[in-house]
Amino acid sequence: MNLFEEFGLRKEILRAITDMGFEEPTPIQAETIPYLLKPNADMIGLAQTGTGKTAGFGLPILQQIDFGQKTIQALVLCPTRELCMQITKDMQNFSKYIPEFKIVAVYGGASIQPQIQALKAGVHMVVATPGRAMDLLKRKLLKVQNVKWLVLDEADEMLSMGFKDDLDTILGDTPKEKQTMLFSATMPTEIREIAGKYMHEPVMISVGKKNAGADNVQHEYYVVHAKDRYQALKRVVDLYPKIYGIVFCRTRAETQDVADKLMSEGYNADVLHGDLSQAQRDFVMSRFRQKHVQLLVATDVAARGLDVNDLTHVINYNLPDELEVYIHRSGRTGRAGKAGTSISIIHTREPQKVTQLEKLLSKKFIRKQVPSGIEICEKQLFNLIDKVETVEVNHSEIDPFLEGIFAKLSWLERDELIKRFVSVEFNRFLSFYENAPDLNANIHDQKSPLSRDNRSRSERAAERMQFSRIFINLGTKNNMNPSNIIGLINDRTGNKSIQIGKIEMMKKFAFVEVDSRFEREVMNSFRDCTIDGVRVTVELKTSEGPREPRFEDFPRPKRKSNRNDQKRW
Repeated sequence: MNLFEEFGLRKEILRAITDMGFEEPTPIQAETIPYLLKPNADMIGLAQTGTGKTAGFGLPILQQIDFGQKTIQALVLCPTRELCMQITKDMQNFSKYIPEFKIVAVYGGASIQPQIQALKAGVHMVVATPGRAMDLLKRKLLKVQNVKWLVLDEADEMLSMGFKDDLDTILGDTPKEKQTMLFSATMPTEIREIAGKYMHEPVMISVGKKNAGADNVQHEYYVVHAKDRYQALKRVVDLYPKIYGIVFCRTRAETQDVADKLMSEGYNADVLHGDLSQAQRDFVMSRFRQKHVQLLVATDVAARGLDVNDLTHVINYNLPDELEVYIHRSGRTGRAGKAGTSISIIHTREPQKVTQLEKLLSKKFIRKQVPSGIEICEKQLFNLIDKVETVEVNHSEIDPFLEGIFAKLSWLERDELIKRFVSVEFNRFLSFYENAPDLNANIHDQKSPLSRDNRSRSERAAERMQFSRIFINLGTKNNMNPSNIIGLINDRTGNKSIQIGKIEMMKKFAFVEVDSRFEREVMNSFRDCTIDGVRVTVELKTSEGPREPRFEDFPRPKRKSNRNDQKRW
């Protein structure tokens, strides 16, 4: 018996989800579907990616839509085009036997004309990214005055990407009498503000603890010097020959650089970031889903909407600037009841971030030692033996060649033959890792739970002074965030090895800590630089230099001041 029948869903929907293999609802579906079938019942759903949220809100909407009206009755907003396309595809599968149901996905990075034509022809549901939705609203083509169901999927991610103003505009155009559903993996202050402003007495449905990752994900980390990060990544990958995972990087430039290095050294890898065309992105994601690619190197934004259930590992090449983004990353493994591992490669200034993440997730992170060459050779050797044991022999194809092969190898004893056979693969790793250095770094931070540091206060202070503090006249008002700042420095200097410390984002400016050895290089790289019509000013902040700009130095906004105008990262 299909347990979805207990919800009273129409037979066409039950038939479609049975074709998809749906028999028993996931925890979030079991909670949300019966609740959302009630009229005007607003809801906040706290759940990770991969928990079946789309069916949780999509099936109740599909059950209640009036197919006799060709007006937009349901609007789903999500952060990226990949997630937009995934939700649309799922809804099309759910409505397989309801041909009168019309849906369109509207998102940037694709021609707007087909999307406009679909809207003009009449649709019941629109799945949109905020940017493209705003564009169509301004053209008076996206008409949301009759919306009965409004869904904000991965709302925390939309806010972290800077879509708050767009969301305010879009939500303000929808009718007050509607059912609003907000889904988020975390519950930051901005989410509570949206709920208070646009939702009517919402019930909160939580699957798992707030701000918690999947229970079956193990969290591990390695501590290395920044210059050894890529070599550490390779050793981690080599330690797990059957790895199938995503490597997360901060910037597009770093993502491309890491992917290029892996592919040039023979790793089965590919890259996913915002500079790829939609056709390229679709091709890469299709190969990854089919496991033709073993490692996908991606930015956070590009990987949104990538729905893969059997990832073995997520690797954080860098920890994200916003720690809650780590929850999204780690939640991509350990899905569908399977175990997974989230690995972080951190440098010596980041152990405190690990402590913060442990508190955020209420989980213990395990420090691992970067594997030695011998450990890797052993793992790879026994992986080869496992393959030999389980390989399927095609007798009809290989038998004609065996007589010649036996004759050529007949002079070898059994033990010698096995040694030579395994050495074909073993020697490759042995030669590469021969005399390989120890990449593990010592941590000198007295507050860190990882080690004790008996150096004097002046010695520790001297280490902290290796970073120079730089002022830049670009802030959140210029659509900048810490990732943009890092990417900007990488692009302007052409030097991706410059270590970046703390970044403080203000509304109209930012302070950035950069490796003192490269302070002049960073300063010079911004000479005669203009971004979106703003002439960039970069100044070194020293104890003898001018004071830091204060808010009163800049024109005050006409509206009432908001604490969110200043954000510390």
